Amino acid sequence: MICYNPDDAERDAAVRARLLTQVEQLIKDSGKLSATTRAELRGVISTRPGLNRYLRVTPGGLLRVDAARIKAEENLDGKYLLRTSDPKLPAEDIALGYKQLAEAERGWRDLKQVIDLRPVYHRKEERIRAHVILCWLALLLVRIAETAAGTTWNNIAGELDLLTLGTFTDPAGTFRQTAELTPAQRDLLAKLSIPPPKKIIQTTPAPGLLTSSAHHLVTRPVTTPASVRTGQTMDPSTMRDSHLRNAGDRTRAFIRRRCPPLGSPAFSG
Repeated sequence: MICYNPDDAERDAAVRARLLTQVEQLIKDSGKLSATTRAELRGVISTRPGLNRYLRVTPGGLLRVDAARIKAEENLDGKYLLRTSDPKLPAEDIALGYKQLAEAERGWRDLKQVIDLRPVYHRKEERIRAHVILCWLALLLVRIAETAAGTTWNNIAGELDLLTLGTFTDPAGTFRQTAELTPAQRDLLAKLSIPPPKKIIQTTPAPGLLTSSAHHLVTRPVTTPASVRTGQTMDPSTMRDSHLRNAGDRTRAFIRRRCPPLGSPAFSG
């Protein structure tokens, strides 16, 4: 099956034009050279396969651009051949399988080069397995981010690396502030469903500016039991016992609200 990729066709044409320019510059005015010098130039060009395929030597020993070879390559720009052992497969499935193979190969390259699967500094088998699984999960996150953002991981990481956090100090204290987000960063965070970071991350006032009110002890007035009439004095021990009973009642009420009895449905099953 023959496949055609317009992007590859443009790239092939651009590469060929660049190589042809180099060949033409090398053989320019080569007809004025001696046969020995032309032979030496021919030998130099032959060591560069990309240029040599567009060079033609005339029967008289002159160096020329091979127009027939250029015309043949133009007909093949952006085209590649796929062969399968199952002739019943649709053309779309064959092309998709080839692209998935390329993605699998790219995944292995990213594991080795981007995520640093190797070298492994572990000795025990379970740790080696854990290292490989973590690398695989990292690759999965990379692919999810690429799919959501519609761009490569290198572009995502390069753009987000520009987001920095600065620490600033003045007489009033210290605070940490993030840099202003660029439109590209905001677009990436929106596509990845990540909320933008806060402008001010942390503030720490100077020690000399701490107010003494932060160290004040909060007190509450003592509640007189309802059984004591106005103007009646109460023995301190009786008052202490009354407060202990009130505290015990509040504790038991809290336990009843939070903990259901043993026979309730909460403890069944």
